[in-house]
Amino acid sequence: MISFVSFASALSVFRWAGCALVVGAVVLPAQLNAQTGSANPVRIGVVGPFTGPSADFGVPMLNGIKLAVDEINAVGGYLGRPLELVIKDDTANPDEGRKVSQDLLKEKVVAAIGFCNTGVAMKAIDLFQDARTPLIVPCSSGTAVTAKYPPADSYIFRVQARDALQAPFMVDDILKRGWDKVAIFADTTGYGEGGYNDVVAALAAKNLKPVYASRFALGVKDLSAELTAARNAGANVVFSYTVGPENAVIANGKKALGWKVPQVGAWPLSFPNFIDGAKDAAEGALMVQTFIAEPSNERRAAFLSSYTRKYQGRVAVPMAAANAYDATYLLMYSLLGIRDGNLNGKAIKESLEGKMKTYYGVVSTYEKPFSVEDKDAITRNMLVIGAVKNGAITFAYPEDAKRNLIIQRKQ
Repeated sequence: MISFVSFASALSVFRWAGCALVVGAVVLPAQLNAQTGSANPVRIGVVGPFTGPSADFGVPMLNGIKLAVDEINAVGGYLGRPLELVIKDDTANPDEGRKVSQDLLKEKVVAAIGFCNTGVAMKAIDLFQDARTPLIVPCSSGTAVTAKYPPADSYIFRVQARDALQAPFMVDDILKRGWDKVAIFADTTGYGEGGYNDVVAALAAKNLKPVYASRFALGVKDLSAELTAARNAGANVVFSYTVGPENAVIANGKKALGWKVPQVGAWPLSFPNFIDGAKDAAEGALMVQTFIAEPSNERRAAFLSSYTRKYQGRVAVPMAAANAYDATYLLMYSLLGIRDGNLNGKAIKESLEGKMKTYYGVVSTYEKPFSVEDKDAITRNMLVIGAVKNGAITFAYPEDAKRNLIIQRKQ
């Protein structure tokens, strides 16, 4: 039986706990330290935007994966075999993402973790599906990512709140605040397109329509005309769906117009390229979060302590790092659930779908996070509303901060 405890101990501190070894914030199975006589590494692919316009959340994703792998390897890896990462940079470019994914699959990885940008993911996930190589997506939130294939056949898993969860969650919040005249600003990437559709659907479920909608290409520097039109349409809130500095263009454009309406959206409003790019214009923006970097319990305190110690600074996008850290442990647990040690794609897929032990993670307690019919680990009850305050992300509601003391399980 695998059990867990939480405490903010140093990574190098181990102790015997019945049938488990304690590492950092997590207790790992004792058999993880068993020696098989084989030093052949278990190769795991990683693909994401580690340079370019989306590196602000691609790098924290990679760091979260590396942190988990270092902890696992410190106690023996997979039955004495170290985990080895094969890392490919997609630069947030769909064509490059497909190319490096092809290269990755040639390197005999047993599974992969990756993708931050929905457009990049959608260009490449067929390669993993056709190769029957399980892929766990920790960042890309586009609803289509886990909807492209019939669930029972799909090798695509996700540890992230899909936009079909994030959009209605935020719509419910803004309506509670009395903001019912919504202007949508969404880019024309796969992410923006999917997010736009999810917001429109969430509003329609409340018998509402956006009073204004703007679609724009990435790289736009001025949206003042569109913002003026949204103001003239009577909008009392701007719902933005874009990744990158375009969120800051919207915030700065509102400020220049003297238009003091709130800006809300999905998780990219927590990214540095928004907060640093908009500065005081970002203050008060609201966004959906699965994880906020506050030490609300011992697991999260230990994770944050280990991360800042290893990478010498705060987490640029905590949600990307935490989701990726948990995704790495879920993959490790799936490997441990394969009794005959044959780490083929089908066996890993079936283990992820229900044969592995409970993992007490940072974002959630993962008790059967996936199934044959469900490839998304995150459910609505795990979400909170974050807010920009003094240049950082905190809880928008004190009650969420209190609720966050207890890590939620999938519903």
